[in-house]
Amino acid sequence: MKKREYQQNPHLIETESFIIIQSIIDELEPNYTFETNVHEAIIKRAIHTTADFDYMHSLSFTHDVISKIQNVILKGGTIFTDTNMALSGINKKKLTEYNCDYFCYVGDEKVAAIAKEKGITRSMAAIEVAAQVEGPKCFVLGNAPTAVYKILEMYEDNQLELDAVVGVPVGFVGAEESKEELAKSNIPAIAALGRKGGSNLAAAIINAILYNMPGRE
Repeated sequence: MKKREYQQNPHLIETESFIIIQSIIDELEPNYTFETNVHEAIIKRAIHTTADFDYMHSLSFTHDVISKIQNVILKGGTIFTDTNMALSGINKKKLTEYNCDYFCYVGDEKVAAIAKEKGITRSMAAIEVAAQVEGPKCFVLGNAPTAVYKILEMYEDNQLELDAVVGVPVGFVGAEESKEELAKSNIPAIAALGRKGGSNLAAAIINAILYNMPGRE
């Protein structure tokens, strides 16, 4: 059997990947600059996760959102995701180090019952349940535009207190429009403008913030 030479060390693979990402950025846009080190970490990890360099320009950051998300983590708040996939991709060991809770309610029986009774999506019902949880909150959405709309509606009606939203649903029905509204709202948000996004991207954004918390080397 032919012996193949390839990188097998996971840490070296990641390191090399980020070197390649920077080299491609330099080729595409030699004058491209990042606003801060954390912005750089988020954008590069988004590219690393998706191999899509459009995120150099399509990620919108509003109302000092990065520090708001950092505060949720530092204060031991709660991260809510709209999919178990997003939750599984987040480094929960790091969240636990900060005593930050994390939940995905879409599979909860209570949420399913609310969704059936009201004729709404489970993602929308999950927002209603999450609204009852006390303390700092960050919603991390990679799949459900309806969850973005529900957050906007409840926030505007003073029915939901929250600190930040990562709104990056992927798709063709409501995804682009909901993220555009989120980016224009008063809610501190990271939004992936356009149709692109996904649960993997949502998790990558939170991980980039976790790996670049204040005080971390």
